[in-house]
Amino acid sequence: MVTRTIEVNEEKSASGRLLPFRQSLMAVLGICFVGMLVGLDQTIVGTALPTIVAELNGFELYAWVGTSYLLASVITVPICGRLSDYYGRKPFVVTSVIIFTIASMLCGMAGSMTQLVLARALQGIGGGMLVGSAFACVPDLFPDAKVRLRWQILLSSSFGIASAVGPSLGGFLTEYYGWRSVFYVNLPVGLISLYFIWQYLPLIRYSREQTIRLDWQGAVLIALFLGCLQLAVELFANHGTSWQVILFSVVSVLAFIVLIRWERHCAFPLLPLELFRNRSLATMFTLSLLSGFVMFGMLFYIPLLLQGGFGYSPNDAGMLVTPLVVCITVGSILSGRIVIRLARPNWILYIGYVLTCITVVGVVFYDRAMSQWIFLLYMTLGGVGLGFILPNLTIFSQELSGRNNLGIVTALVQSIRMIGGMLGTAIIGTMVNFYFVAGMNADAKKIDSPQLVTALSDPELLVRPDSQAQLITQMARLGQDARPWLRVAREHMVGAIESGLLVVLVVNVIALLWLYRLPLIRFASLNKTAPEAPAGQHRRRAKL
Repeated sequence: MVTRTIEVNEEKSASGRLLPFRQSLMAVLGICFVGMLVGLDQTIVGTALPTIVAELNGFELYAWVGTSYLLASVITVPICGRLSDYYGRKPFVVTSVIIFTIASMLCGMAGSMTQLVLARALQGIGGGMLVGSAFACVPDLFPDAKVRLRWQILLSSSFGIASAVGPSLGGFLTEYYGWRSVFYVNLPVGLISLYFIWQYLPLIRYSREQTIRLDWQGAVLIALFLGCLQLAVELFANHGTSWQVILFSVVSVLAFIVLIRWERHCAFPLLPLELFRNRSLATMFTLSLLSGFVMFGMLFYIPLLLQGGFGYSPNDAGMLVTPLVVCITVGSILSGRIVIRLARPNWILYIGYVLTCITVVGVVFYDRAMSQWIFLLYMTLGGVGLGFILPNLTIFSQELSGRNNLGIVTALVQSIRMIGGMLGTAIIGTMVNFYFVAGMNADAKKIDSPQLVTALSDPELLVRPDSQAQLITQMARLGQDARPWLRVAREHMVGAIESGLLVVLVVNVIALLWLYRLPLIRFASLNKTAPEAPAGQHRRRAKL
């Protein structure tokens, strides 16, 4: 491969592309494979997760499989977003694909829930680097917003295709090849994406006179704040008010206060607070937080509702959830075609949040006696709604940010969405565990067998058909029928998950109301809307 350096004047990009069409296409395909890697991992694990925790005996760490990934991603996304603004995206994309692929292999090799949680955290580092750098490559390659929206359809489609096959593929692999295969499937996708990124993605740098230092103190404070907050929430649900809960809560609050004070005076802050003082961007960040809560709450706990509550197999549950992620792609494609034609593009977000509200309400009131077609309809509406919301939060934020803050704003939108997802999975997970155990303890006095009480109080039983059959056989030998009490346990699981989904509904309504704070978005070329760059920053260098 020949390396050459070219000078490109941004103000003369008449086609709206930095590179010729073929080079642009191949570079976008490389980014698409990266999107497929992230999209596949986000959806394939949720369907397999009930089986994973059942085999590794770690239902208490159910939420941590997701939140460890999100917590690590939250820290690395803004770091890579800021660094890629200065040093170019390509080195970080290549490194992130390597880390993500290796971590996927370690997840598949995990022998305990603790090992899986740690491997997922490493995977989250790679995923955070991907999100913080890869998705900011698109506005680099296509400075004009309208041109970028047309090319964005490819990225949305690839992400959506991977997300679409994720639940059904996860259910199929889990049922026939074991849960470890859902992580190993990332290996070929990672190798293909690494080839395309290395071969075709240009290294684009902006000329800057100053250097940048990593804000490690800010990263540690963010990790301390979010990690202690998550521990406090989970411990409170399991043990009530205790000295551990008080300690983690105090440490979380202090870490947040110190973080704000540090970032105000840091020369190269991880979280540029001036961006949060911009009302429009602050509104977008809040919407991203709330959207992450809604999205991950549905992706992680609807499969558990179907398997643990309604008794579906992993394959059947994956098939029922598939329309949710398939239609994210459909919604993204529809959104990309119509949003630039709307006099008020903000309406696309209103429609999206209304559709997700309908979905959550429908799932909460759904009963297994109802037709599965009704459930599929709810999943379809929810997928289209998320497709209207997620890409537009990123595009609207990029349009509001200006060229100099493009990478960090893109990274912040993604990382704040992950914070919302982390809080959503942690809060809903603790609620599910609390309400299920409380319900079973209330019924324990009606069961005259201590052995049966102990077995039914373990939620892992509901996602392990072999354990259920074994329990029924053992209790039959003692002259007792365990099947009615298994149905009672499933009812408590359904009620516990529905209580968590009601919280998702409240958050969705808050997001819908918060949209009133967003000013009218009008699309225009970033070259025309961005503030004038300082001397020496008008030209950029691309290595091919």
